[in-house]
Amino acid sequence: MSEHLTTVAGVAVDTRHFIGGERIASAETFTDVSPIDGAPLGEIARGTGTEAAAAVAAARAAFPGWAATPPAERARLLGAVADGVEKRLEELAVVETHDNGALLRSHRRGVMPRVAHNFRFFADRLLDLGHEDFETRGHTQHVSWDPAGPCVLITPWNAPLLLATWKAAPALAAGATVILKPSEWSPLTASLLADITTAAGLPPGVLNVVQGYGPEVGAALVAHPDVRRVSFTGSVPTARRIAASAAANLTPLSLELGGKSPLLVFADADLDLAVDLAVEQYDNAGQVCLAATRILVEEPVAGEFGRRLAERAARLRQGDPRDAATDLGPLIHPRQLERVDGFVRRALEAGARAVVGAHPGDGHPSGGHPGGGRGAAREGGLYYPPTLLTDVAQDSEIVQEEVFGPVLTLQTFTTEDEAVHLANDTRFGLAATVATGDHARARRVTAQLVAGTVWVNCFYVRDLRAPFGGSRHSGIGREGGDWSFDFYCDLKTTVTAPNGWTDHG
Repeated sequence: MSEHLTTVAGVAVDTRHFIGGERIASAETFTDVSPIDGAPLGEIARGTGTEAAAAVAAARAAFPGWAATPPAERARLLGAVADGVEKRLEELAVVETHDNGALLRSHRRGVMPRVAHNFRFFADRLLDLGHEDFETRGHTQHVSWDPAGPCVLITPWNAPLLLATWKAAPALAAGATVILKPSEWSPLTASLLADITTAAGLPPGVLNVVQGYGPEVGAALVAHPDVRRVSFTGSVPTARRIAASAAANLTPLSLELGGKSPLLVFADADLDLAVDLAVEQYDNAGQVCLAATRILVEEPVAGEFGRRLAERAARLRQGDPRDAATDLGPLIHPRQLERVDGFVRRALEAGARAVVGAHPGDGHPSGGHPGGGRGAAREGGLYYPPTLLTDVAQDSEIVQEEVFGPVLTLQTFTTEDEAVHLANDTRFGLAATVATGDHARARRVTAQLVAGTVWVNCFYVRDLRAPFGGSRHSGIGREGGDWSFDFYCDLKTTVTAPNGWTDHG
């Protein structure tokens, strides 16, 4: 086998970059490690400014031809990519589970089918894209979408392929070319996507994949003057650096950042449903930007709700994500485990009470080892126990900052106005969830919540026709449906004078 191929659960993955339709090695590599057991998965090509420049040049060279490709043909090719994802769905699911530790059953049943759907949806949407002409004093005004050019897409590790294709599918459908930079903590399925797009017939340079660390290759991509769009999902500090770099070239940005979302549970809610919604926030070991990690409960039902939630959380099964019985897998990386554990320890020191997860009084999460256990639920792993904290102050770190782990806080409120105030009282505004049996209350409350998405008596239902993004420090811009085409294109208005045509034939 080639020195540039690694095998993950029987699936061969090329560890090189994919630039201009070719596999390109780097002088240096970095080790990709599975969060499941710490086993090395491969030595991955470590990009620098050289590879960044080559990828942008390839995308720029491919852009005129791809932009001129008729929409029907672009849609056909993206449909072929979707077919390729479906044919390799099991391989993609297995590789991504090894790479980022999310549940294998989730990848099989939900995530990878959604990846294919991303391509099919935007291919179909492209064929329906249009706007009625405007008539002004006899003049006709026509709106068109011109592909923007090379786009840099920087994606996170918690849902690597899903979020990569959430960006790449509309960009490619719009006629833009793509440079995809996956997270160095979970790069493998991006490489498999490159193989799938090649097999589907995408021309060389239309989709490029460059691997490596943000400061070494991501920064060079974002700062390149030939890049026409940057879409980033990740942390607020990284977004600030990207925005500062992109500002030099006035490159438009789409930023989907962190969250500290609330779940508001009113006394008239179906408590069984409300508890189900709360338990769902532990999904993917809490490594979900949309997670409603701040549980706000009306006082008359707070005791009963808290008791039921604690019982359910304590029954969650944590372990190997390849096991069908597992509910929570590992955190992605030792640094992430240390971060999550630090948040909990500081909260306990500040007076928080652990109902589930951490041992009250000593500050050590269950399964951890005093003096250095780092919250591992089992020896040598990155398995942090599902944790529920009460007695937390509104201005405390654990309430105000994104933990990105299986840690929920529970607070109470007495009035609707107080609930809304607590829900909005952070610097974030990505999402919110409301549990209530009163339709009028749902309308009043959702109208006041600062959030890009609000769910009422449900969670994580997303239609690709709808806009998605955050407010405040949770992001800039919206993608999804026609909003994606608005971002990955330059909109043009053509105005034609009345009777302005003269036939010289």
